Amino acid sequence: MITLVRRVTAACAVCALGATLTACAPADESLAPRPAPSASAVSPAAPASRPPTLAPGPAGLTPVFEHGPRTRDRTVALTFDADMTADQGPRAERGERFDNPGLVAALRELKVPATVFMTGRWAEEYPGQARAIGRDPLFEVGNHSYSHYAVTGDCYGLPTLTEDRVRADVERAYAVFRKVGVRDAMPYFRFPGGCYDRGALKALTPVGVTAVQWDVASGDAFATDADAVAEEVLAGVRAGSVVVMHCTLSAAPTTERVVRSIVPELREKGYRFVKVSELIGAAGRSS
Repeated sequence: MITLVRRVTAACAVCALGATLTACAPADESLAPRPAPSASAVSPAAPASRPPTLAPGPAGLTPVFEHGPRTRDRTVALTFDADMTADQGPRAERGERFDNPGLVAALRELKVPATVFMTGRWAEEYPGQARAIGRDPLFEVGNHSYSHYAVTGDCYGLPTLTEDRVRADVERAYAVFRKVGVRDAMPYFRFPGGCYDRGALKALTPVGVTAVQWDVASGDAFATDADAVAEEVLAGVRAGSVVVMHCTLSAAPTTERVVRSIVPELREKGYRFVKVSELIGAAGRSS
C-alpha cells in the first residue's frame, strides 16, 4: 500500500484504531444477511452520470485503488474514516465521541474537498452529521462497512465476517445511508483495518464497488503530537496520493490540528485537493 517503513508504521496505527474500536465485540446477530440494494442503487434518483470506478480486476474481482496518476497535476485526496462498530452504542451514550464536528468545520473553512468513509453504525449514531456531510458538495461519502468487522482473519484483532456475510454488511451500510438522508453515496469501499484477500474481493464483486486503499497513512490514530502526524503526511505525499486519516475524536484527537497545518503547506507546494472520485477518474483516463 505504501513504502515498507511507512507501511508498517501506518498499518499498525490504522488497524490499532480498528482493533480498539472493536475489542471484545460480541457476535452481532443483526448482521445476518438480508436483502439490500447494491451500490449502483444508492439513491432513489440516480445521478446524472455514474461516478467513475475502475474496471474489474483479474477474473472479474473487485478492483483496488491506492493512488492516482503521478503526473504534473499535483492532486492529493484527503480521506477520513468515520469508524464505529455495531456494539458501541453504550459507549456513545456514556459520552464517548466517535464524531469530530471540529474537523468537518475546518475542512469547510479551508475549502478542502474530501472523501469520508463512513460505517453504517456511525451514520446511525450521527444521522444529522451524516446527512449534512452527504449533502455538502465539498464532500463525498464512501462505504466503510456497516459493522467495521474485518473481512479477513488475523486483521489486528478485529472480529471477522465470513465471506458469505461481507456483501450483506456492505449493502446494509448503503441502506443506512439512504435512511438517514445521505444522497448518492459513492460506489467506493474501504476495508476495515485495510485488510483484504482474494476471497474478500470476490465477495464484494456483486456490489459493484471500487475498493479504496491509500499510499499515505497519517498515523493520526491515538496520536497526541499533531506536529509529528503532520510531518508524516507531508513527507509521504506525492502527486496523486490518497491520505488516510480519521473522523473519530475519541481515537484520533489531533486530526483537526493536523489538517489545519498540512493544508496551507501542501497548497504552498502546489498541491490541489480533490475527492477520491477525481483521482479514480484520472486513473481511468490514463489507463
